[in-house]
Amino acid sequence: MEKVRGRVRKFGDNIDTDNITPAATLNLPPEELKKHAFEPINPDFHKSVEPGDIIVAGNNFGCGSSREQATDVVRDLGIRYIVCESMARIYFRNCIALGLYPIMAKGVSGLFKEGDQIEIDFENGVVKNIQTKKTVSFKPLTGTTKEILDGGGILPRLKQIIETPPIS
Repeated sequence: MEKVRGRVRKFGDNIDTDNITPAATLNLPPEELKKHAFEPINPDFHKSVEPGDIIVAGNNFGCGSSREQATDVVRDLGIRYIVCESMARIYFRNCIALGLYPIMAKGVSGLFKEGDQIEIDFENGVVKNIQTKKTVSFKPLTGTTKEILDGGGILPRLKQIIETPPIS
């Protein structure tokens, strides 16, 4: 994975898990839950989101409770990358576990508006607004964390490890 491009879905600061998955919707099946993703701040989000879209947000994305549904629903909507100024620790961990790539890049939220085209260059650690050509740097994930992401999340990665025959 060298470069990824997509359409920006823009959010501000302090997007908490209640904004991502409202508490009243937590027991819904995944297909129904997707209809309520980001509902408190963008009621029609589920109608316009497309697989391959990339979230760009401000500080403290994913703060609040540790509910996995707030990460599951983003993945289930076809989003694979969240680029933000900073992310709540538990949301970061849930992203890794569920196969979403979290990217923290200072200054990134000011580079984009809703609908812009974004390019993520993992080899060089650069996020670029394709229209304006403005960029910010980030530190790509490495080691075990990257292996888990490359494997699709913690459960698929563990399955790969278990099913890989030992080298003789």
